[in-house]
Parts: sequence; C-alpha cells; structure tokens
Amino acid sequence: MSTNIEHIECLIVGSGPAGYTAAIYAARADMKPVMYAGMQPGGQLTITTDVENYPGYPDGIMGPEMMELFRKQAERFGTDIRYGMITSVDFSGKAPFKLIADETHEIHAETVIIATGASAKWLGIPSEEKLNGRGVSACAVCDGFFFKGKDVAIVGAGDTACEEASYLAKICSKVYMIVRRNEFRASKAMQNRVLATPNIEVLFDSETDEILGETKVEGARIKNRKTGEMRHIDISGFFVAIGHQPNTGIFKDYLTMDETGYLITVPGTSKTNVEGVFACGDAQDKVYRQAVTAAGSGCMAALDAERYLAAKGDASTN
Repeated sequence: MSTNIEHIECLIVGSGPAGYTAAIYAARADMKPVMYAGMQPGGQLTITTDVENYPGYPDGIMGPEMMELFRKQAERFGTDIRYGMITSVDFSGKAPFKLIADETHEIHAETVIIATGASAKWLGIPSEEKLNGRGVSACAVCDGFFFKGKDVAIVGAGDTACEEASYLAKICSKVYMIVRRNEFRASKAMQNRVLATPNIEVLFDSETDEILGETKVEGARIKNRKTGEMRHIDISGFFVAIGHQPNTGIFKDYLTMDETGYLITVPGTSKTNVEGVFACGDAQDKVYRQAVTAAGSGCMAALDAERYLAAKGDASTN
C-alpha cells in the first residue's frame, strides 16, 4: 500500500442522482469533494430507458443521458470524479476517517457522504446462475434488444418490473409476467399500463420452479402457489426484477442499518450514527427509491456535511 496519505475535506462514495447532487452542492460550498463513482458510474439510471417523472424534462430523458448531464454539472463546479471503488473503511474514531480506495490508496476524510445505491436481487435457483448471460438477465433495458420478436418472461410485481415488462412488450412477441402474490406492488399507473398491454400475460400466484435449457434459455417451469399446478412456457429470455440489495456491506461494522442492509439515518436528516458520516439515495431509502428523492437526499447530505464542518471549525476557534 502507498505510504502517501491523501487528505480530503469531503469524500463521496458512489454516484447516481444522490452522489452527483451531493457533489454539486459540496463543490459549490467549496468543500472540494472527491467522488469515487464505483463500478457503475451513474448508478441504476444508467440501465433505465425513458425517465418521464423527473421534473424539468417535459418530453422525458434517457437514464444514461440524464446521468451524463449530472456528471458534467458536478465536474463543472470542480468535483474530482474518480472511477474506482472504496474497498474498506474505518469509522471507529472521530474524523478524519480512514478509507482505502482500490485496496491500495489510503484516504483521510473529514466528512464522508455515502451514495452507494443498491444492486439487483436474484431468485437464487441453480438454473438462474447457470444461464446468467445466456438468456437470464436482471436488466431488461440492457438486454431486451437481443430478444426482439421472441417470447420472454419477467419476474416481479413492483414499479420496476412493470416498467421493464412494458419496455419488453414493445420489442418482444409476448411477455409473461410472473407475480408471486395475487396482486401487484406497483403504482396504479404502472399496473394499468401492464394490464392494458395485449401481449403481456400476467401469471398471478406464481413462482419460477426452474429455468429450462442447457446452454441457453429455452423455457421455464412455473408453479401456481395456490394449486401446485406446473405450467411450461416456451421463452428465449428470462428477466429478474424482484428488488434490490443496498450496497452497504463495507460499512456494517460501523454504521447502523436495518435487517436488509439499508443505512438508518436520523429522521429528517442524512446523519448516520457516526458523526461526520452521511448517507443518501437508495443506500438508505427503501420506501421511495426514486431519482428525484435520491437527488433531494444528496442535497441534504451535502448541506449536513457543510454544517458539520462549519460547526467543527467554530468549535476549534473557541
């Protein structure tokens, strides 16, 4: 490991709407933020097509394009954006906090803003892993093109699943939507969109027993959870949209989180249980999980960090 220790006033871990917004506010406050953008700069919106519910874009905007604009704005105000990972942290003492980037570079940060987001969950059946990348995908927007004109299935019941089912229906012949319960979890608007799409067939009270195929997806065996009846469907693509897991594992020894790993913040703030460490975006939001709420929480984190530093500076001069 390098003996050169870098001292940073504000370190932002992760990108996406929360991280980039935090960077914009922190940079404008002259906190000289450094951002480690992670392995997927821009977060989940980089795998989203049309974003139609973010204010200021009356005609909608593509997710990757939106994140590129966020990035440029953060850089315009002087954010140092680095395409790497924070691989370990030490929040055991008071600031400055010790963090390691890419397993080699030691950083001491006066404040840390966590915007690491969340990652897709999987069903956990063997055939899913075996056929991952061979017809099994957690990103319909990324991979749907490869199944143009074919029959596919998607698992999930929330807004993301409905959005991806609607997207797939535009390019695929038929979309089977596998819903575990007898109802959606999605908003009414998304439900209505799915139910009004003629080439989407919703299989309620259903779960995937097995994905079929040796070298590629050729079908799926679906079990009715009420009757136990098995149904075989012929498909070429199988998409999983059952939720996300917060990317917070490296903080578990220091920060308070719920049973699923979402960071717990003081209500109405971005403050964690460690003074000087703040959390925003999907790493701490399991309720709303929207781009606009993530951006708002990123703003909160930067303002909280700025006030923390100001109060610390005032205390040191007294």
